[in-house]
Amino acid sequence: MNKWISILVVALLTGCASAPEHEPEEESALEQEQILAPTEENRPALDEEVLYLLMAAELAGQRNQYYLALDAYLQAAKRVDDPRIAERAVKLGVYLKDEKRTREALQIWLAKDAGNLNARRFSLLLSIKNDDRQAAVDDMVLLLDADPAGFEGGLLEMAKLLEKEGRLRFTVEALEDLNQRRPDHAQVIFVQAVLASMLPDLNLAQRKIEQVLKLQPDWNKAIIFQAQLAGRSGDIEKARRYLERAVKQSPGDLPLKRMLVEVLINLGAYDEAARVCHAVLEEKPDDGESLFSLAVIQIQQNQLERAENTLEKLLNNRDWSDQASFFLGKIELQRRHAERALAWFDRVNGGRYAFDADLSAVTVLTGLKRMDAAETRLTEMEQKYPEQKTRVMLARAEWLNQAGRYPEAFDVLSEVLLQAPDNRDVLYARALVAEHMNKLDVMEADLRKILQSKPDDAPALNALGYTLADRTDRYAEAEQYLDQALKLQPNEAVIIDSYGWLQYKMGRPQLALEYLRKAYAKAAENEIAAHVAEVLWVSGNLKEAREVFDNAFKKAPEDTYLLNFKKRFLQNDEGQ
Repeated sequence: MNKWISILVVALLTGCASAPEHEPEEESALEQEQILAPTEENRPALDEEVLYLLMAAELAGQRNQYYLALDAYLQAAKRVDDPRIAERAVKLGVYLKDEKRTREALQIWLAKDAGNLNARRFSLLLSIKNDDRQAAVDDMVLLLDADPAGFEGGLLEMAKLLEKEGRLRFTVEALEDLNQRRPDHAQVIFVQAVLASMLPDLNLAQRKIEQVLKLQPDWNKAIIFQAQLAGRSGDIEKARRYLERAVKQSPGDLPLKRMLVEVLINLGAYDEAARVCHAVLEEKPDDGESLFSLAVIQIQQNQLERAENTLEKLLNNRDWSDQASFFLGKIELQRRHAERALAWFDRVNGGRYAFDADLSAVTVLTGLKRMDAAETRLTEMEQKYPEQKTRVMLARAEWLNQAGRYPEAFDVLSEVLLQAPDNRDVLYARALVAEHMNKLDVMEADLRKILQSKPDDAPALNALGYTLADRTDRYAEAEQYLDQALKLQPNEAVIIDSYGWLQYKMGRPQLALEYLRKAYAKAAENEIAAHVAEVLWVSGNLKEAREVFDNAFKKAPEDTYLLNFKKRFLQNDEGQ
């Protein structure tokens, strides 16, 4: 959905939690130096034997002989009072995943500096990894009592490592024991809620955040997290209420207002979202995110000129110019200004919309029948976006489909399905191509496979229902699918059109016209125009049928559906 519902945890603990997954020899010289080499200001006073050990450790590190380095650090740590050498041994031990020697170095470190919070965090980490719940709780108590303000951040810094190690559930349970010992510390329960959400156990996370807010009702951070949980659970209305409460408590918090705008947009509450955007822009007129959100709202409300003016304010903003160019292109597409749209898409140089801009450019070129240019773009995209191979192949299949090269499109999609047999988009695309090739068995099988995993897929229901109505006499089955699709998306023009067409095929022309007119009023698509014209014509309304056809044909004289209508009904009637 949108970025605000992601749970963002802080980076892993420096040294301990940042231990890489790959082998030490793959590390850069800089990373080795950060792990192994003391800085001048931290270099302890050393006797000759210890100095030799440290020099041996550094030399071993430079040669990627990390286990020798760890041994040397460990021996040096036993001979000096300075705990920092033991600390380096601990970090290197964690890096090498050598638990025995890590624990030995940690004991030396704690013996020399019992109050060191970093050492205690390493101790907690080892306790958790060893399933030692009592020791883990004892370490947590010490950390909480010594540094209440840093407890939450310290635990959350470990979160990603705990998740990777599969230790989140254990940690949540240990925190429950800690909560029994320290029942009035809201941050303990807050950490529980965050870790529970990462399991993910959203019900537990929600219960815990409710406990937090009973202890600290005005804690905005907890309210925001509660809103995030509601969003992840799909209850956007509840998320809205929580965020509105947080904004009320912190009216000057601009990031919070931006979160609320995203939620309101997802709810379709565009007027309210626009008001919040304007409130932010009154305080910060050049706020890129709010300007962009406002433009999205204006597009949704079909206020294209206003959206255009808003987006133009972002063109000189380096962080937002690409997004603005992409959406200016989308606006021109809505106006059916293909060349202008293409120019805007070509201005997108990078960022999250770069791929979509290139894909849109291919679609525009295909629509303009500049097939060679579209193919050139597709070939460039294959090199430019190797991680988007499936989507590029889908685009190539659509290009082939538009060129009438159905067997080639079918082969491309079949090739993709060998690698991703359950990919919904590929199955759907191949089903449509199969219908063009009169492979109705393949079309039906692909759509049924989609519906098997997602029974409420309205486009798949519509495609299957429409094809059964248009190409077979299995009207009862078609009606079942289209009824379901219409319930799921009652305002979708193509579904209304399909249902109207079914009524026509079943011999109900008047009822068919009601649905087809409604669909055409929502979306003046050529196929819908051809359907309306046909039903009018066979019902004897020849004049109105010609008016509908002529209006559409003037705009799209090469459209297949309109040409088919002309061939079937007008070729012998040119004098009317």
